[in-house]
Amino acid sequence: MTKIDIIRLLGASQQTTSHKEKFISFLGGFLSIYIIYLITRQLLGVADAVYIIPSMGATAVLLFAAPNVPFSQPWNVFGGHIISAFIGVACYQLMPDIHVAAAASVGLAIWAQYYARCIHPPGGATALAAVIGSSQIHDLSYLYIITPVLINTIVMIIIAIAINALFSWRSYPAALSKSAAAQDDDPYSPINHEDFVYALSQIDSIVDISEADLVKIYSLATMHSNTK
Repeated sequence: MTKIDIIRLLGASQQTTSHKEKFISFLGGFLSIYIIYLITRQLLGVADAVYIIPSMGATAVLLFAAPNVPFSQPWNVFGGHIISAFIGVACYQLMPDIHVAAAASVGLAIWAQYYARCIHPPGGATALAAVIGSSQIHDLSYLYIITPVLINTIVMIIIAIAINALFSWRSYPAALSKSAAAQDDDPYSPINHEDFVYALSQIDSIVDISEADLVKIYSLATMHSNTK
């Protein structure tokens, strides 16, 4: 087995990014979590921030390292956290067994996110924190959804829009991407929106890449193939 085979077996990504792109991702993650930590500490105190910040840290990775993917879009971030927060509080309130409540909060959060079309992986941690968090978090009851989850979520989205807007090749939300609008003018991209909708509907799983990026990848691959 060669080194390449081992890398593929482990699932290591072959995609590379520039040093500038890596720095922008670092900058976005640093600024967003610095601000979120200050807000959460003021609302809940230092001890309780440890239950809330991790889910926002995971959101920061998506927003600034992969701003174009579906999991990172505003509705996914907003709905993923808010719905999960509600489910987490409800599970704690209604289920006397903490172990069952913890497991149910994550499972139900995933289930609800599917139906609401807002899959956002960090939402699972938001739901779980409502169950296994401190007594202060439990005392918040459904206010937990607003303070700190809603506040933090809105701040994260605003920071993501502001930082990504500074760089022309980063479009956030992804719907602002020019590549999707330009696909009909691309001779290497004869596939339209309806074709992609049909193709994606035939895959019984979440495809974590935007339609615009799928079009761009297809176009570049076809162009490269035609120049050989």
